[in-house]
Amino acid sequence: MTPLAGLRILAVEQYGAGPFGTSYLADLGAEVVKIENHKDGGDVGRQVGPHFFGPGDSHFFQTFNRNKKSVTLDLKHPEGRAAFQALAKSADAVIDNLRGDLPEKLGLTYEQLKAANPRIVCAHLSAYGRTGSRKAWPGYDYLMQAEAGHMSLTGEPGGPPTRYGLSVVDLMTGLAAAFGLLAGVMSARATGKGMDVDTSLFDVALHNLNYPGTWFLNAGVVTGRTPRSAHPSLTPSQLYRTQDGWIFIMCNKEKFWGLLAQALGKPEWATDPEFATFKARLKNRDRLTQMLDAALATRTTGEWIERFAGKVPASPVYDVKQALESAYVAERGSVADFAYADGKAARMVAAPLSFTGAELPTRAAPPMGAHTVEQLRAAGYSDERIGALRTAGVI
Repeated sequence: MTPLAGLRILAVEQYGAGPFGTSYLADLGAEVVKIENHKDGGDVGRQVGPHFFGPGDSHFFQTFNRNKKSVTLDLKHPEGRAAFQALAKSADAVIDNLRGDLPEKLGLTYEQLKAANPRIVCAHLSAYGRTGSRKAWPGYDYLMQAEAGHMSLTGEPGGPPTRYGLSVVDLMTGLAAAFGLLAGVMSARATGKGMDVDTSLFDVALHNLNYPGTWFLNAGVVTGRTPRSAHPSLTPSQLYRTQDGWIFIMCNKEKFWGLLAQALGKPEWATDPEFATFKARLKNRDRLTQMLDAALATRTTGEWIERFAGKVPASPVYDVKQALESAYVAERGSVADFAYADGKAARMVAAPLSFTGAELPTRAAPPMGAHTVEQLRAAGYSDERIGALRTAGVI
């Protein structure tokens, strides 16, 4: 048994944030049924290049949609909405990542689905929420990084505002939506009553300000950028130069400073009044950086990692190729083959969770509409009625 076996979710989703959240659920064994509008070409992620396994099957799409099922359904058509309600009768939850004003227009709210299933949980992921002045605004990850202050914290001082190299707001909002959905399902199973659950890219981006947000709200401190991706208050906790590149060291507990000094052959640094405490090191960070650069330049990054191993928190700085081909990734089994029905496979990063006694599924994402007939039959539709939906262009 997989951890989420028996959990059934209808996902009106596309692109990144929503599909990423439900990919967690699908990887853990939930039945995630994607609802795709074939008239629009299905999930736009199917066409996001530049790399493809085949037509309508991009590497991007596979990343977010493995282990799911696909049903084509036009929710703008009355018969499409009726079919969706029939599918919802046996579902635990519905999730969408639409513009904030669209769930109600397409019949995806709890108020609209409770007659079909009073236990249904309706999770909504939008750019700016389903209420307020921006509910009809489109929005994307990078916009949230800009407005929520993230770009002011990223990059080198004096440089232009900088976004993350990954769509972190999308990824974290997807995870927040999945978390909220599961919380809603737990409540619905206990009470027999479903609900709407809402999150948004903007709300998660703002929430991710975390302790710098608390610093400003209580002390009026506006945190800015620090050189070499340094921690704003703890040091050494940043990038340093080695003989052949870079290393990131994080002495985020006082004990690690002493261990680092020992490993560098500079035990006297640990008791030097100018470096003995976090406060002293922060005051003298520029000089300490120069000293550490000089000491670390005597060996390669690999040699230092070997010397620090298990004692000083440190890591090499890899590119994507080096990260995925590292010996530790292989040891962890962190890359897996996700199999197509014909035996081919898409190689992707495996789920970051494991469970004793459970083997998580590794199925490639399906072709658009691969499960339409199967799902409608299970919802009570006859082959004749399914044929009529096809003739009308609903599926």
